[in-house]
Amino acid sequence: MGDMPTYVAFLRAINLGPNRKFAKADIVTATEAAGGTDVLTHINTGNVRLRSSLRSRAKVEAALEEAYLAQAGFAVPTIVYTPAELGAVAADARELTASRPDLERHYVYLLKQEPDADLVAAVEARSDDANAIVVRRRAAHVLLGPGYQAGGVDPYKLEKSLAVVATNRNFNVVTTLADKWCS
Repeated sequence: MGDMPTYVAFLRAINLGPNRKFAKADIVTATEAAGGTDVLTHINTGNVRLRSSLRSRAKVEAALEEAYLAQAGFAVPTIVYTPAELGAVAADARELTASRPDLERHYVYLLKQEPDADLVAAVEARSDDANAIVVRRRAAHVLLGPGYQAGGVDPYKLEKSLAVVATNRNFNVVTTLADKWCS
């Protein structure tokens, strides 16, 4: 069983309010019900590492979403990466952060599929002197510079603008998980 592939799953929109509670223990139980083994979680925002006999990301996402719906009682969109894919996202994040010494915040939107090139171009065109949006493969990096106003989770409406299911994590979570689970 040691040759089962490892995946990292990011759950969207959990533990945000009173009606979308999904405790770590329940996430582990549901992940195991979906056939996941060697399950680990990181902080309570829906970050899960698992091994699965399923050989495609789409199949893993579908199995997890079905199990999460059954366990939580509400739909939990789930975005899955291989360790290599997440490692590449973290490497991009580090490179982009290093290029911006004035950066105040760096959010990474993890995308269920690669967005359409025309939509990417339109979103990236919203960048300005202080803030930038860079989309690479299945991740959109939002780099917020001086004057960034704290508040909205998705100031650029990326999920809607890119027409893909997405969930976001900050730079520290993405790079920490890549270091912990992808090396």
